[in-house]
Amino acid sequence: MTIRVISANLNGIRSAARKGFFEWMQKQDADVICVQEIKAQEADLQAELFRPQGYHTHFHCAEKKGYSGVGIFSKKEPKQIITGLGWTEADTEGRYIEADYGHFSVASLYLPSGTSGDERQAIKFDFLDRYAKHLMELKKQSREYIICGDWNIAHRQIDLKNWRGNQKNSGFLPEERAWMDALFGELGFVDAFRQINQEANQYTWWSNRGQAWAKNVGWRIDYQVITPGLKDKVKSAIIYKDERFSDHAPLIMDYDFE
Repeated sequence: MTIRVISANLNGIRSAARKGFFEWMQKQDADVICVQEIKAQEADLQAELFRPQGYHTHFHCAEKKGYSGVGIFSKKEPKQIITGLGWTEADTEGRYIEADYGHFSVASLYLPSGTSGDERQAIKFDFLDRYAKHLMELKKQSREYIICGDWNIAHRQIDLKNWRGNQKNSGFLPEERAWMDALFGELGFVDAFRQINQEANQYTWWSNRGQAWAKNVGWRIDYQVITPGLKDKVKSAIIYKDERFSDHAPLIMDYDFE
C-alpha cells in the first residue's frame, strides 16, 4: 500500500489558494498534506476552499495575525490531533500540529527563522534545543513518525547553491548544521528525501531577490524527517516545480507500508 505525503510552505494560504494550490492539491490524491506558514486565523479558514472535500482539516494558527501557522489535510480521520509542543514560541506562534493514526503519526512543523536578527536567532537556537529533547521522547514511543515541514536549515553544502557565501547566515550556520548532523546521527532520524536522491541542485526555496528562481539559486530547507522504521519504505520523492504557489516548492513523497 502506498501512502502519499506532501509538505508545502504556502507563504500565506490565501495567496497560495489564488495561485491554484487547492486545485493542484486535489489532483495529487495525497493521503496527508502538511502545510506551513499559512498566515491566517481560524476565522479566516472556515470557507469551503480551505476545507477541501474528501479531507479532514486541522490548523494550528499563530496568535499574531498574518503570521506563521501550520495545518494538516488528511483523507483518514486522525485518532488524535496534537497542537503545539509545550513552550511559548511553538504554541503561540502556531508552529506544530500532529495527526496520530494508531501506531503512526504525521506532523507539520514550521521551525523559526533567524534571518531577521540576533533576537530571533536566539529564539531559533532555544527552539532547536527544546525540540531535540522532544524528539528524544518521541523515540521512546513505539510509533512511526513523518515530520514534514520547513526546518529553515540547509543541512549540507549540497543543499544550497551559494554555500560558501552563506556560512555566517542563519539557515546555514555551523551550529544549525551540527544540530542537523545530530538529528540524522545520534538522534537516529532519517532525511527521507536523501534516502533516494543524492543529487545536487535539489532545492525547495528560492529568494525573491535577483533571479534566484530562474537561475535555480536555491536552498533545500523543506524536509520529510522520518523514524528509522520507515527508512526502507521510501518509494519516491518529487520537488514539484511546474507551478509556483509560494516561494517554496511542495515536496511530494510516497511510502510503501500498511
